[in-house]
Amino acid sequence: MSEMSEKTFIKTGHSTFDDLIPQIKAFLEQDSLDVVIDGKHIRGYRTPDAKSIWIRDFSDILRGVKYFEKDLKSTVEHFAETQAANGRIFDYFTTFPEKLPCERENWTKYVRVPVEADVEYRFVKAAYLAWQATGDDPWIQDLLPHMERALHYVLSHPWRWDEDFGLVKRAYTIDTWDFAYTAGKHEWLQFQITDDTYWGIMHGDNSGYYEAFHLLARIYEYFQKDDIARIWKARAEELRTNMNRICWSGTFYWHFVKLNPVNIPDVDESTQLSLSNPMDINRGVPTHLMAVSILQEYIRRKEETDAFAEWFSIDPPFPDGVFGDEKLKKGAYVNGGILPLVGGELAKAAFEHGFESYGVDILLRYAQMISESNATYLWYFPDGRPCTTEESTSPEASPTDGWGSSAMLYAFIEGLAGIEDNLKLYQKCRISPRWLAAGINEAEVHVCYESSGAAINYSISYEKDKIHLEVQIAGAECQFHILLPGKLQAKTASVKGQNVAFTNQKIRDTNYVDLEHKIEGKVSLVIHLEE
Repeated sequence: MSEMSEKTFIKTGHSTFDDLIPQIKAFLEQDSLDVVIDGKHIRGYRTPDAKSIWIRDFSDILRGVKYFEKDLKSTVEHFAETQAANGRIFDYFTTFPEKLPCERENWTKYVRVPVEADVEYRFVKAAYLAWQATGDDPWIQDLLPHMERALHYVLSHPWRWDEDFGLVKRAYTIDTWDFAYTAGKHEWLQFQITDDTYWGIMHGDNSGYYEAFHLLARIYEYFQKDDIARIWKARAEELRTNMNRICWSGTFYWHFVKLNPVNIPDVDESTQLSLSNPMDINRGVPTHLMAVSILQEYIRRKEETDAFAEWFSIDPPFPDGVFGDEKLKKGAYVNGGILPLVGGELAKAAFEHGFESYGVDILLRYAQMISESNATYLWYFPDGRPCTTEESTSPEASPTDGWGSSAMLYAFIEGLAGIEDNLKLYQKCRISPRWLAAGINEAEVHVCYESSGAAINYSISYEKDKIHLEVQIAGAECQFHILLPGKLQAKTASVKGQNVAFTNQKIRDTNYVDLEHKIEGKVSLVIHLEE
């Protein structure tokens, strides 16, 4: 096993996997955006849409850049500093002209898209991820009142909260996107709340707040504020119960549960599978059996679709142009386009719920795609053509999409390599190596937060009747969830030569061995196997 490094890497001897981290890192490095506002330098990350820092993109991209970037806090701080008194968070800010050539001023612009209901949970997630990687306790303590206000805004504002269902509501948008259906009552994309707004419940909003409530509770528990943590956990579980009662179709989550009567001609909404479904799984809302149902539905559609991938924004799409822009035809952008963002979320969900080979398949398809083109786009047409500026409603369509690539990196590191940080600085971590699903018998994994230097390293090798795992970390409470070969189970487990308690577990058709141990420095684990 190598000495501890300040750089994240994976070595398997297979270039497809060994090159994936540097390839994605190269994309992400081109997605950074630096601005100066009120004399303060702010560094964020953006999608290829425009030169602006959106909290929704940034919070998801953080799952990838947290390993490489040292300034993880300045963007979060700026969203907190510009928070409204009622708790509302801006969608984005920019100092660059957005609509050339008519807009040429280099003023500072702030925008909140009124139909959006997901902004506040993304702010909480971004703050948590920045704290997780930096370990800055005073910083997150200063942010806690901002995080609380943001969530209370959503729980109380009449545009965001439905008292009858006890769920977050929004205007009728395509999943989590930012323009609403108007039945032709608005001449272009409708971003505003009006008297004609069609209201409903979108599952992805609610799974996002479920996760945000739990993250806030986790922080409060860390600071020994258990009474406050219990309140947020209870809110989370109530939201989960309501969402699974109202939004579950029996197979996957309904795209939109209407609060106002509205019918879109030629749309069978009961069949529409929208992009937040795999995100719902990764946020922990569906049960295991519900997650299995969602994943099986994606696999079924993969086998039946003519699209090059099943990473649909929504399937089937809406009729051409019904959301107000002729460019939003079937198969374009969020109306049925293919998003690597969805593929990454799907892969992560697959690894966790017994579809390991499917998760590997997604990563391999993405790795092949980016290695052949040296490009990754926010979305693709179903026939595989990437988006272009002319065919998109967005100002740009550059080949370095950070949203999708970071989701794939998330699936690779936390799913296949199986390194999950369950608190901060790997003080509580889960190690779930699943390399056997990729046909790999030896691997070394080193994951590091460059902002703090916190790191975890393991090397694993599989023999006929034994698994040898060496782990190195400064100090952590570790949960091990180790994929076993074929039908074999663990016979004994030892750490530093001493037998330890373990549990054999089966997830669908896949065997795992689970154990817990506190790791300080370098230790060796040996799992002996039997049929």
